[in-house]
Amino acid sequence: MRRAGAFQETVITAVSNVYTSPRVAPLLVLGFASGLPLALTGGTLQAWATVEGVPLQEIGFLTLVGTAYTIKFLWAPLIDRYVPPLLGRRRGWMLVTQVLLGLAIMLMGLMSPSTALMPLALLAVGVAFLSATQDIAFDAYCTDVLRKEERGAGVAMKVMGYRLAMIASGGLALILADQWIGWGNTYVLMGGLMLLCVLATLWAPEPEHVARAPRNLGQAVGEPLVEFFTRPGAIAILMLIVMYKLGDAFAGALSTTFLIRGAGFTPTEVGTVNKVLGLAATIVGALAGGTLMSRWGLYRSLMAFGLLQAVSNLAYWLIAVSPKNIWLMATGVGIENLCGGLGTASFVGLLMALCRQRFSATQFALLSALSAVGRTYLAGPLTPPLVAYLDWPGFFLLTVVIAVPGLVLLKMLRGTIETMEKQGDEA
Repeated sequence: MRRAGAFQETVITAVSNVYTSPRVAPLLVLGFASGLPLALTGGTLQAWATVEGVPLQEIGFLTLVGTAYTIKFLWAPLIDRYVPPLLGRRRGWMLVTQVLLGLAIMLMGLMSPSTALMPLALLAVGVAFLSATQDIAFDAYCTDVLRKEERGAGVAMKVMGYRLAMIASGGLALILADQWIGWGNTYVLMGGLMLLCVLATLWAPEPEHVARAPRNLGQAVGEPLVEFFTRPGAIAILMLIVMYKLGDAFAGALSTTFLIRGAGFTPTEVGTVNKVLGLAATIVGALAGGTLMSRWGLYRSLMAFGLLQAVSNLAYWLIAVSPKNIWLMATGVGIENLCGGLGTASFVGLLMALCRQRFSATQFALLSALSAVGRTYLAGPLTPPLVAYLDWPGFFLLTVVIAVPGLVLLKMLRGTIETMEKQGDEA
């Protein structure tokens, strides 16, 4: 009993130490800064325009505001190449973008969709561009600053901060705007929160090993690609990035539509479960994944969490074949989001491990863009015809099968991943 108690105390101490590390703890606030602008240029902005009576067709064009998030890899080499005069190559860009974001979001609050939709939309495009640029620098910073054993915890803190920001700029912002201070003041408040996040950038440490920036822009563009594709098994690694979360992407592509149309739940029931339980489960999954990853290592975590991701899709199958039951739906959504959070922790850890510090902004931006290929170009277009052909129960069984090739490829790449992990920060 004493040995068991001592072991448990040792584990708890180790977990506490990794999350309070000066390299990990600031990522909670920095993750919050990363997630805050997304809803303010997306769903919250659309809600504001809707309340003020903007025509539906014009609101539809607001969905294009977030294009910068999709194509951010195009200017990522600039973040690798050029170094701001303050705080170094990564924190310097984070500082610049956070200050400009805070001011720009406040300025949005001084406009109105009903009287100045075009200027407001153009300013929102600028906010999205600055936010995407902050994401480039922040992802590169996390890749550079975290030690190998801290990557799981670092990812967990990023995810938690990001999700909390989505609550603040999404649900909380709507309540504040509707019930308390109005839309304009809500945006001014959100801009103030962004400016407060600058304190975390000032608090965060520089990486222990600072790599030299590329000598010129041509080197910043070309060398990250050359360096990656000359590695053994580079093409197989890229295939793994596309396939690892593919089953999860298919299951989630029309999950809300399934719960409303296929399972018969009301939008309020689905929204409440997704926003509250689903969000909480994702955060818990990311935190648990980060903790386990620091103990298990990268390959073991990827395999275990990948299997759980695949099996968790059966929760939707069970909802599809069972009588309508709100508790079953809540449990199924919670399990799926919990396992998705676990998988996200290990997957982002993989992306970090694949980046060389000198080119981490460009390589992480390219790899993360590649990871969206399955969700955007496969799961999105193919899910509706598959559902029409197989119906919902058959479709969710198929999503488990879709996850298998990625796990088989992961097994084949075990040696490559373990070798890469042993190289630590040089990998």
